Amino acid sequence: MTLMTDRPARWTQATVYPDMWVDPDDDPRNTEGASPDGELATLQDFLTGYRITLRMKCEGLNVEQLARRSVPPSTMSLLGLLRHLAEVERDWRNWITDGDPLPKLYGKRDADFDGAVADQAVVDAAYADLEREQAATDAALAEHPDLGERVGREGIAVRELMVHRIEEYARHCGHADLLRECVDGRVGQ
Repeated sequence: MTLMTDRPARWTQATVYPDMWVDPDDDPRNTEGASPDGELATLQDFLTGYRITLRMKCEGLNVEQLARRSVPPSTMSLLGLLRHLAEVERDWRNWITDGDPLPKLYGKRDADFDGAVADQAVVDAAYADLEREQAATDAALAEHPDLGERVGREGIAVRELMVHRIEEYARHCGHADLLRECVDGRVGQ
């Protein structure tokens, strides 16, 4: 068991900029050329960047490290964040529809974090769930390219939903920074 007093040495893989996660040439978030044109493309670009960041924060860890609740008393773990964001993606589709809501992936409240245990099948399922739910929500929103369109029972603007998605991933990437540093000492944005 790792105690809070057992702090791993801080390190980064980057050699060019020591506050970065990886060197610019190795960063999958770096794109050559101009930034995206238009509001929708910009929002999608930011969302993609945060999704990649979350995955990067989880790379290179074993199942125990992914499941470790490294910032007590929080129940958060990197694996729990993957599961939570899969659950959230599914819930956002409920905001879009007028029909019956989709059932929760993991059950009762906080089951996404509580069920994040150090088991390879749980890790594999979390990645598969996240990828599937992201694709399904992306596809559902692709049917509504007008950011001002109001959708679902609550009449939420597509723009608001997109901004909320970015905010959710950005916030949890901040959590992932802290969790990862506590797990193995790796730092960087």
